[in-house]
Amino acid sequence: MENIKSEILKNKVPNHIAIIMDGNGRWAKQKNKPRVFGHKNGVNSVKEVIEHCGELGVKFLTLYAFSTENWNRPALEVKTLMMLLVSSLKKELKTLQKNNIRLITIGNLNDLPKNVQSELKEVIKKTENNTALTLSLALSYGSRDEIVNVIKNISKKVVNNELKVEEINEKIINNHLYTFSLPPVDFMIRTSGEKRISNFLLWQIAYAELYFTDTLWPDFRKENLFKAVLDYQNRERRFGKTSEQIEEINE
Repeated sequence: MENIKSEILKNKVPNHIAIIMDGNGRWAKQKNKPRVFGHKNGVNSVKEVIEHCGELGVKFLTLYAFSTENWNRPALEVKTLMMLLVSSLKKELKTLQKNNIRLITIGNLNDLPKNVQSELKEVIKKTENNTALTLSLALSYGSRDEIVNVIKNISKKVVNNELKVEEINEKIINNHLYTFSLPPVDFMIRTSGEKRISNFLLWQIAYAELYFTDTLWPDFRKENLFKAVLDYQNRERRFGKTSEQIEEINE
């Protein structure tokens, strides 16, 4: 594993990594356990990935923690996920402070239980001045919902003569997204073997490199992260340009 880590080029580490943490339920099923058992063990992967993203020099990490569609899951599973979120935030505050990690959230937080909102606000406030890594939790998040909200908010400004239609551009749209304070995603990882985006950061991953692994989330550890980052570094990011143009820019 250390050999894999030593191959990673510090100057080519993705600035912003987003992860769809998938496979908790299947992991639990393989062990003849209830789905919530998988969620509880998935917390260990979260801790390890945060720690080693910071170690690699990743500046932004966004985790798909709870989607708008997840509200349709069994009530017990949703309740357990919310309890896990609160308990994890309480337990990990000292670690976030120690490692200079700032916590933010994206999504429709008004949908969350009041105690979850309160705990989130407290940790966000206490870590707001940390600068090493920004950890963004996507909670009650859906990209289509986000884009609909953007359209509504921009439309209101046009109607109220605060904004002209001709002024609407990518920057204006970016400024109305939940992720307005974050840079574009460079690298998106999805675990569990599924090869789809599942309504996650559709606008923000326009030029991101995508990485799919069969590893279930509770089994995803630092060696898996290092392997993924190495894969990223071996790709050529062209952003619509040709290979020759990229070579000229890098010369």
